Amino acid sequence: MRWNLDPAHTSIEFAVRHMMIATVKGTLNLKEGYVETDETGKPLKVEARLDAKSIHTGVPDRDNHLRSPDFLDVERYPEIVFRSERITPLGEGRYRVEGEVTIRGVTRPLSFEVETYGPAKDPWGNERIAAHFEGRLNRKDFGLTWNVPLEMGGVLVGEEVRFSVDTEAVKAQEAVAG
Repeated sequence: MRWNLDPAHTSIEFAVRHMMIATVKGTLNLKEGYVETDETGKPLKVEARLDAKSIHTGVPDRDNHLRSPDFLDVERYPEIVFRSERITPLGEGRYRVEGEVTIRGVTRPLSFEVETYGPAKDPWGNERIAAHFEGRLNRKDFGLTWNVPLEMGGVLVGEEVRFSVDTEAVKAQEAVAG
């Protein structure tokens, strides 16, 4: 079965250390994606495409800098893409998802644990599933190396990016022969 990720019911949040003492948080928007499951609901494959231009931290100058060639270079690399390679059941609706993420044209492995929920019917008769997961990656692994050393030691922008995702997916409607 195919389930289409619902951009209107997906939140993608990230956090990065600033000046080694504080945390800056932001969001990205889902463009599109899907989950394939077997008949029991076990996920078999996941793909998601994020809109890199949608990065938002609440500070326009910082957002523009994050979109620039110093960071995401969104004019050349408008999407961040994740594709699963293996999904392992852990029990009680939890799974280990292993795959690859591509940021700024660089592809690296990424794995995380997912908690799944559903299925449930919405008020319009659509069947939905949902998931929550968190993870971490090192931005330097993707060529996002811009930084400024601080006088007291350390750097302006942390290397580790923590992320948290909550998403819903709607069961794809099967084509009806006409």
